[in-house]
Amino acid sequence: MTLKNIFIFLVVGFFFLSCGNDPLNVDVSAVKIKYSFENLDSVLYHATDLELKELNKSGEKEFGEIFNYVTGYCLKIGNVSDTAFANSINAYKEDQYIKKLENSIKKNFRNAKELNLEIEDGLKHLKFHFPKGKMPEKVVLINSLFNSSIFCTENEIGIGIERYLGGDNPVVQELNPMHYHEWIKNGMKREFASRDAITGWVETHYVAETSINLADEIIRWGKIIYLTEAAFPDSPKHWIMRYTEKELNWATENESAFWEYLVKEKLLFDKNERNSMNMLNPGPTTSGLPNEGSPDRLGQYLGWKMVKSYMEKNDVSLAEMVKLPYNVILQEYEID
Repeated sequence: MTLKNIFIFLVVGFFFLSCGNDPLNVDVSAVKIKYSFENLDSVLYHATDLELKELNKSGEKEFGEIFNYVTGYCLKIGNVSDTAFANSINAYKEDQYIKKLENSIKKNFRNAKELNLEIEDGLKHLKFHFPKGKMPEKVVLINSLFNSSIFCTENEIGIGIERYLGGDNPVVQELNPMHYHEWIKNGMKREFASRDAITGWVETHYVAETSINLADEIIRWGKIIYLTEAAFPDSPKHWIMRYTEKELNWATENESAFWEYLVKEKLLFDKNERNSMNMLNPGPTTSGLPNEGSPDRLGQYLGWKMVKSYMEKNDVSLAEMVKLPYNVILQEYEID
């Protein structure tokens, strides 16, 4: 073999080795999962009086805890007689705004097969990395009356599909701007439904809550976003973060400045809940920063970059990474 051929062989071999070392580049074609995909919103809205009375008895068995969440918390019906339950649902259906809202839901989610396939693919990827990991028994489409995008129980994922109608949808624009600011409405995009469903499930069942300090919470969210990326490894990175491309570019370009700000202000080991909310919670921007124009949740973004950096340097499984103390990941963080 000539020197030239040896060089080509080494380059090609290195390329395939690099591809093979990507822990998120996996084949899930043989992964099997089982769950039911159901539309509780449609069932409630189109049921007859007799069906509603029966549903009041069997709803929890058919739809799990999601049924009680919708009827009890969202619709404020609670534990009432079968007749009272049917009357309450009928009164709900006669409301003029609800009629417009349900018509819009029907139009935009006439066929939710694509959404189901996206969620199924995400769950298969999770199952690949966590063979014994918790899987939902049901994925249920609901109308939460704008109370929540995703509501996860022990065994179900509830998706408030009314919050994925789009910010420019007329029924969304009718929402009280005092309670639903423009940035909230703008975030109600159909494209994020499957992403949010998986992120919600991961947050609930895969990454334990923590409250040691801001750094710990940042890295906790980094683990959640990294597992979301693992569930959708071929999706755009800005989508994984629930950003626009412009917002992701801003976060990338200002990563060093954000890190320096946290260090300078001694916030990494801070235990102030307000600081955590500013850095991690959804909003129009990331509150409290000296530079303007930032996207929200920069703490989540930084945590994601920390976890990604750690995984690129260490040969550990995702299941092992999730259990690592925050300081192990923090110590190896280096800005690209």
